Amino acid sequence: MKKKTLDTLVQDIYDKLDTLTEGKSLNVSEETADAFGEAMKKALLHWSAEHPVDKPTLRMSNVGKPNRQLWYDMKSENQAIKFAPPVQIKFLYGHILEEVVLFLARLAGHEVTDEQKEVTVSGIKGHMDCKIDGEVVDIKTASGFAFKKFKDGTLPDDDPFGYMAQIAGYEEAEGTQHGGFLTLNKENGELALFRPQDLDKPNIKQRIKTLKAEIKKDTPPDRCHNPIPDGKAGNMKLPRPCVYCKHKFVCHQDSNDGKGLRVFQYANKTEYFTNVVKLPRVKEVTDEWKKV
Repeated sequence: MKKKTLDTLVQDIYDKLDTLTEGKSLNVSEETADAFGEAMKKALLHWSAEHPVDKPTLRMSNVGKPNRQLWYDMKSENQAIKFAPPVQIKFLYGHILEEVVLFLARLAGHEVTDEQKEVTVSGIKGHMDCKIDGEVVDIKTASGFAFKKFKDGTLPDDDPFGYMAQIAGYEEAEGTQHGGFLTLNKENGELALFRPQDLDKPNIKQRIKTLKAEIKKDTPPDRCHNPIPDGKAGNMKLPRPCVYCKHKFVCHQDSNDGKGLRVFQYANKTEYFTNVVKLPRVKEVTDEWKKV
């Protein structure tokens, strides 16, 4: 039988599952079922094990994040990262769904190896998800909105979490260059394989060198993003990537003539203003958010 390649991965999974669509059995063997159960057990035990709350360090999973964000990660007085219970639940089903995706890849006849292999580039360590058919593959689970970036191949244009640097690092360590992201849409079960072009991947060694130098400095790098207009009133607010950053208040402490960010609660969103010319007609919740 001809060895399968990454090119046909998603379609092969769909073709395999068409058997169920036709009302037929997938004929999953006891051995395969046991292996899947063991993988789920390992995922659960890993998730539930003790994870010391240490200060952040540079790792392959974060070197692609903006310089200023990482500078604050490393320099902030409250350096320990603590995740709230809802986030812990997200971690759990993320681990579980990753194993489901790898199970489907194997079920469709593709070779999965090197799961959670530790790799190192320029002193920075990381654990890649796996190789499929000999190529590095990072498994992602995403909302419908984020999934589009993988399906449409627009991730290099909008990559706030640094996924491109992450895959570049794993490939640099492994000496491969044709891998990518196998992504599951958590909302509808759709799969997409995005294999970035070499030109879209950062030079990971240069990226690490630059980042190490920036973090050693006493002052933060330039801001990651500039404020954007909010309508025509003259108000300015944070763009979406900044909204989700935990350092936004300290990063923009010079906003509003030195008074810091002002926060307003709309019906279905929270907006953070760097300059308020005209008060929005919604409740201001600045004091509440600064306590979070």
